Amino acid sequence: MGESKATDAAPPPPDLGAPCALLLLRHGETPLTPLKRFSGSGGEDPALSAVGRAQAGRAAAALAARPGTVDAVVSSPLARCRETAAAAAARLGLDVTVEPGLRETDFGAWEGLTFGEVRARHPEDMAAWLADPAARPSGGGESFAEVARRVDAARRRLVAAYAGRTVLLVSHVTPIKTLVRLALGAPPEALFRIEVSAASLSEVAYYADGNASVRLLNDTAHLGVPDPR
Repeated sequence: MGESKATDAAPPPPDLGAPCALLLLRHGETPLTPLKRFSGSGGEDPALSAVGRAQAGRAAAALAARPGTVDAVVSSPLARCRETAAAAAARLGLDVTVEPGLRETDFGAWEGLTFGEVRARHPEDMAAWLADPAARPSGGGESFAEVARRVDAARRRLVAAYAGRTVLLVSHVTPIKTLVRLALGAPPEALFRIEVSAASLSEVAYYADGNASVRLLNDTAHLGVPDPR
């Protein structure tokens, strides 16, 4: 008998095309950042400090020197992000689009307080917030679950609008951590195990089949290099 020939070869994988790549830039420092005070969307809207403006300039320079093309710049509506985004957009020759879904968590009565101050004044609410993603900060702030729904809805809008392109998103700690967590399929408690420094860069790519890939997390190498301007 002759040798049989294989007739059931596996088909090639589908061509998903270029992903939508979201470059995630956290805003530079504000006066509240080194004090480690809660600074969300429900309190004052601080601008960048002198340190933060320098960080934004260095991030902008790194983005301008980065291989590949950034097709759009999208920012949280809060001042610290719009200022950081403006520095990058100027170097990239782009305009800034504001996406409200990228704003930071509303921390309610905790706005402006340190973690220790909140634990001393609102111990039960703090314990619940740390244990349950549906728990809200004191005074009617947003839960992590609510923020995740808001951020994911913004992500879906942006991926649909910029399919196959690279977009710089300038946002805050919680939204960036949330995007990374969701891309990894990690549980809500993973938010406490991810670090996102001021003016750091992360990147998540989203493919046509719905899968995502975390390509970069909390890159701060550019902050040690002086702005060449």
